[in-house]
Amino acid sequence: MPESPSKIEQLEQRLRAQYNELAELAGSLAHEIKNPLSVIRMNMDLLAEDFQAAATPAERRGLAKIQTVQKQCSRLENLLRDFLKFARLRDLELLPGCLNEIVERVLDMFAPQMREQDVECFRYLDPALPSIKLDEQTLHAALLNLVKNSLEAMPGGGQLLVRTRITRSGVALDLIDTGCGMDNRTAMMMFDAFFSTKHQGSGLGLPTAQKIIEAHGGRISVESEIGHGTQFTIEFPQPARIR
Repeated sequence: MPESPSKIEQLEQRLRAQYNELAELAGSLAHEIKNPLSVIRMNMDLLAEDFQAAATPAERRGLAKIQTVQKQCSRLENLLRDFLKFARLRDLELLPGCLNEIVERVLDMFAPQMREQDVECFRYLDPALPSIKLDEQTLHAALLNLVKNSLEAMPGGGQLLVRTRITRSGVALDLIDTGCGMDNRTAMMMFDAFFSTKHQGSGLGLPTAQKIIEAHGGRISVESEIGHGTQFTIEFPQPARIR
């Protein structure tokens, strides 16, 4: 006879079921908010067209108020979009893949911005890096967010070192920038949902990236010092039968 699940396993199953139920509810609520918000945004756009040729002081004040509502609608739409990405993340279909290839694609996407921003990028990607199990689309999105975060920390230029390496239990990716860095409180809270130090930030980018990495069986850590930069380290396990 098969063994009955332990009390810990039963608790984990209940918590997982509760989490899935809450995630579904939150996703449904976000959709319900999104629909009337789209109607509000559309009508504000139409009103803005009517007031575009505002001539009197009263009309100009009306246009300014319409533009304020438009900006807040855009902010809410971005927040809902990021939240839906966060809530939808479930068990991924992990297949053997090359971490280096995804890192290269992400860095190539940001190459024009790096040149414009005067950020020098150093790539040290181990050619002998073994394959890991990954979901290309979601991992690509997570790394996009992390590189974007590093570039935002270097508005006046700097250096970004990107390195992959073999570890005892798998592979690791280091992202090291020479940006503004952050204090201990920010470093401790940066993966908390809705925490953000950025104006108009949703506070869901880094928590979503962490969630994606953990869904890959990996973990992410951060070290930072104000005025000296930040290092993200992502570690992934290497399945025994993947080479």
